[in-house]
Amino acid sequence: MVKDISTREDISLLVTRFYSKVRANEEIGYFFNEMIKDWGEHLEKLTDFWESNLFFKSKYKGNPKLAHERVDTHFDGSIEQKHFGIWLNLWFETIDDNFEGEKADRAKNNARNMASHLFITMYMDRNICASD
Repeated sequence: MVKDISTREDISLLVTRFYSKVRANEEIGYFFNEMIKDWGEHLEKLTDFWESNLFFKSKYKGNPKLAHERVDTHFDGSIEQKHFGIWLNLWFETIDDNFEGEKADRAKNNARNMASHLFITMYMDRNICASD
């Protein structure tokens, strides 16, 4: 029986299963596999992020915009909107395979908004840097 996301353990399960798919994906896995040196630490940080995001707990310490800009710079501005689309499809698939309900829907909507915002911000920052 599928249930809604209701605990930190649920979020940890979601994040772990999702990043297992991401790491294995031929089109986006290399971005993550090259940049992330300590997967245990990364998964814990992202569990904190989603726990803060879904349950309004203030555990997450980080700057997603800066982190994504670093990755994009490392890969010479080669991250495209399609990469965020693949990421989102894997996120939705992982949620749908494991959860359903209000928090699951919120996790999808928040990820969609975040992906759009992060890509647009990265793209605009590239153009600003290129014109300097």
